[in-house]
Amino acid sequence: MSRIRSYIMGGATFACALGIGYLMQYGLPGQTTETVAAPLTVTAITPTSSAGVMPLLPMDAGQGIARADPEAAVTLAAVDGPMPVAGDDPLAVEIPADQPAAGPSCEIAMTAEPMAGAMVTLTLDAPCQAGERATLHHQGLMFTEILPSDGRLKLSVPAFAQRASFMVSFPGGAGATAIADVTSLAFYDRVAVQWKGEAGLQLHAREFGADYFQPGHIWSDSAGELAAAARGEGGFLVRLGRMDTPEALVAEVYSFPSGTARQGGDVAMTVEAEVTAQNCSQTVEAQTLEIRDGAGLRVRDLVLDMPGCKDLGDFLVLKNLVEDLNIAGR
Repeated sequence: MSRIRSYIMGGATFACALGIGYLMQYGLPGQTTETVAAPLTVTAITPTSSAGVMPLLPMDAGQGIARADPEAAVTLAAVDGPMPVAGDDPLAVEIPADQPAAGPSCEIAMTAEPMAGAMVTLTLDAPCQAGERATLHHQGLMFTEILPSDGRLKLSVPAFAQRASFMVSFPGGAGATAIADVTSLAFYDRVAVQWKGEAGLQLHAREFGADYFQPGHIWSDSAGELAAAARGEGGFLVRLGRMDTPEALVAEVYSFPSGTARQGGDVAMTVEAEVTAQNCSQTVEAQTLEIRDGAGLRVRDLVLDMPGCKDLGDFLVLKNLVEDLNIAGR
């Protein structure tokens, strides 16, 4: 009987893994995602220095592409990769029929509840994964979290679909899914940049002509307020992911209430890359995700060759990697 029970449990685990993989690969019925596969030429990369020195990166006027060095360029393309599939556990042991299993239930449960600002509150309960690395997935958005000692995690995530599906995956193939209906997403424009490891990237939004580090400049150190967005007064930025784990997945997401904005004008959007000891002379890979004017999700990949380590502390400003937002106002 114990061997038959093991076969049944193995089959159930495999079926769950197939279901989760199908959701991640194809999404839910009715969802659409626009993936831009054609390369995008970035025509304006402005080098700046934290010490106020002269620009470090010359423009290659002959080809109209800004370069960090003669061999470096920014290119964009769509990528896709296989999802992991849970397999047999080589460490699994059979429990004798007369010896019941002890300890808490290892069931993984996740719920998703819509909230203000087209956000979703995710609540995860995974007692047997306490302290483990977890990867959250939503419409191509991915970021890494570490479960606390009780295995319970609660966080807010910007939605990228009105019928928003979420998945959490753990090393070894365990996972769970949750769905929320986010009707307020129709009133928001949303831009995200995501990367892996110490890429040194930042997402900046300067609303209605705001200068750097002045009111209206929204970035990770001045993230704006969800309450202001709910009143149509400005945008806000959310940073997702934990950096205190190897090869961490991190994302920054900017949201603006374009459908209820009290003021019209432009929001200048830039992705900026600081030259650090971790990324100098390295190739940085990242991805942008955008939803605007109620249209489908647009995803683009970024590959950027960083300057050498002699330029530590300087910044590359990628001005046209994401388009500015044009707000009509009321």
